[in-house]
Amino acid sequence: MFGRYAGFAVGLFGLLFMASMALAQTQLAPGTPVRLALKGYDSVAYFTDGKPIPGRPEFETIFDEARYRFASAQHLEQFKADPDRFAPQYAGSCAGSMAAGIKIEAEPENWLIVDGKLFVFAGPAGVGKMRANSTEMIAKGQENWRALASAPFPAKR
Repeated sequence: MFGRYAGFAVGLFGLLFMASMALAQTQLAPGTPVRLALKGYDSVAYFTDGKPIPGRPEFETIFDEARYRFASAQHLEQFKADPDRFAPQYAGSCAGSMAAGIKIEAEPENWLIVDGKLFVFAGPAGVGKMRANSTEMIAKGQENWRALASAPFPAKR
């Protein structure tokens, strides 16, 4: 008799497991420290509004082990539908520093969209360098990101 229900039980367990994983990706687990990406700025706003806009805690999700905030429910839903399109390159690390092989957190007010990808920088000089030579800078950044992606951000002084 159990054999009759085994397939149903396995299917139900799988469905519940997938639902719990989806929920874990979109909601914060209480007490879990998760880095706030872009210092709380809305990554979708760079594309839709053409400027950095602070996000709000009520419009928040987790992606790639970081919390992302958005200025509106619409921006949150856009991000959830295509996070790879809207998430900053190098998880919000300074693109100029990443090209140099150093992982530091960027300042979200210094940014540039290149080939449909969001890059953020620690200062305005990085934006100018990216404009002058984006192909080489992006190639070096991608190469260094493979080694530095899991490295922690340096502690702030």
